[in-house]
Amino acid sequence: MILEIIWIFIGFCLLIKGADFLVEGSSKLAKKFHIPEIIIGLTIVSIGTSMPELFVSITSAIDGYSDMAVGNVIGSNLCNLLLILGLSAIIKPIEFKKETRLIEIPMTLIITFILFILCNIGKDITKIEGMILIVLFILFIGYTIYMGKKGEQFEEKDTLIEVKTQNQNSTLKSICWILLGIIGLKIGGDLTVNHSIIIAQNLMISQKVISLTIIAIGTSLPELVTSVTAAIKGDSDIAIGNILGSNIFNILLILGVSASITRNYL
Repeated sequence: MILEIIWIFIGFCLLIKGADFLVEGSSKLAKKFHIPEIIIGLTIVSIGTSMPELFVSITSAIDGYSDMAVGNVIGSNLCNLLLILGLSAIIKPIEFKKETRLIEIPMTLIITFILFILCNIGKDITKIEGMILIVLFILFIGYTIYMGKKGEQFEEKDTLIEVKTQNQNSTLKSICWILLGIIGLKIGGDLTVNHSIIIAQNLMISQKVISLTIIAIGTSLPELVTSVTAAIKGDSDIAIGNILGSNIFNILLILGVSASITRNYL
């Protein structure tokens, strides 16, 4: 049992570092192609913090452990809202902008309600329904990019600084970071899922309980670090945006991809 816990801890470490490598490599590569930083933050960085959940759920779905795949997403979302948002608010009160109250929060509720409907109209989430979730995810990314361009003005001075910085970044090095990140995420996902299953079997508890607790908290560590750090710095937008964005990614991207690669999902 202790050995399995150690392996799960190693898996968590690989998931977190793998996400870091993937975000860093992708960000540097994006800068070389003159992609604005705000767009990088809204897409690559946000998705990067959800990579541990993505790889764990996909690994579970491929191996046929649908309860663990779904439990990981549900548990992670609950962890984001209750644990991470709670800790962030304790550190410093979080202020919600009007746009967040009127758009992002209702959008999160609507997407959650869509998942509720999909889970109750049949015995599983079909591949077609998974594709629908992925399409909704693409639309959401399009929305964030549009809002990012609308809300930020990029001056010529910023562009010159970016060009100077990008010359110092090697394309090959960035690709290596991305590959290392993917490898770390894959190995970390395998270790976490496989040894969590062993623990569940030894304790004679369901895989869903393990995924709703241990795995959910472990895969939410990147969001925890990001939001708590933002709260300490007094940046409420990043703290709440990271939580809402992660929940939307978990439902649309992770469940969508997982449902698309397996026959019977729920």
